[in-house]
Amino acid sequence: MKLALTVLARDEADVIDAHVRFHSIAGVDVIIATDHRSLDGTAEILEAHARDGRVRLFRESGERIRQSEWMTRMARLAATEYGADWVISSDADEFWWPRGGTLKDVLALVPARYGVVRVFSYSFVPRAGDGAFFERMTARLAAAAPINDPGTPFRPVAKVLYRADPRVVVGPGNHGISGVEMLVLDGVFPLELMHFPLRSSAQVARKHENTVLAWEKNLRGDLARARTGLARGSASALYERLVVDDRALERGLAAGTLVTDTRLRDAMRMLANEPDRPFGREDNRGVSRQMSHAAALTALFEANVVRLQRRVDELEARFKAGRSAA
Repeated sequence: MKLALTVLARDEADVIDAHVRFHSIAGVDVIIATDHRSLDGTAEILEAHARDGRVRLFRESGERIRQSEWMTRMARLAATEYGADWVISSDADEFWWPRGGTLKDVLALVPARYGVVRVFSYSFVPRAGDGAFFERMTARLAAAAPINDPGTPFRPVAKVLYRADPRVVVGPGNHGISGVEMLVLDGVFPLELMHFPLRSSAQVARKHENTVLAWEKNLRGDLARARTGLARGSASALYERLVVDDRALERGLAAGTLVTDTRLRDAMRMLANEPDRPFGREDNRGVSRQMSHAAALTALFEANVVRLQRRVDELEARFKAGRSAA
């Protein structure tokens, strides 16, 4: 199996090196990246990884972002030039964690009839301080925490990864694909997505500025918020309002709205201290059983749909027969 990851980045210097190094040990064979007008060193970090053979790098200099177009280009390249079997379309602040073994170990368990795997995104809350984000940000929102604002980066969402295909079209935000018929594996999440959207005051301010410059429209309302923040001279106010101090962390853990999660921190420490140590020693037999169960549920759902359609056809035939007799 060959696994490719595609990523689009702009001014993500605080996270992009960890993104590349983590996925390189977690089972990704090739990373295809597009840098869009970065000024903070992101492009130089990606270029260094390109020289090492970890990254295939494209650069885009146009003012407006064409996210779906560029992600689609990279996904198709993964299929045609690199012969990938699976593709992950990722943001730079996302880390894809297999629930047993490596990413490829988990994907090898996906039944052949399924082409799309849904992954739940866990958002890590901002924690003030210096140093690497993964050392500070070791608490995430519990999956049960209700957040209904469609514009917040903390809302519950699912992303997808998919079997490589030269016809695929990657949708906005990497939330889905089109262009090919692929059955979605539902009812199980064999991977988890760790999301670190708000990492520092400076990063959030830069993100808002880039949002205004790059997006003509944004249906989630991010663009309006970014413009308002810049106009008021308070682009980093969102970060300052949401940062979790020690007392808030303690309350959240006690209430069950926050969960301590040090897996990425521990993986990055391992990578720094033992770069040759194999990643993913967890037993994945439980994941295999879950996938078999999900496949059975999907088959049952499909059978119920067929039964329901047959019943509708029978009722329709009886209705027509009754009208004819009248």
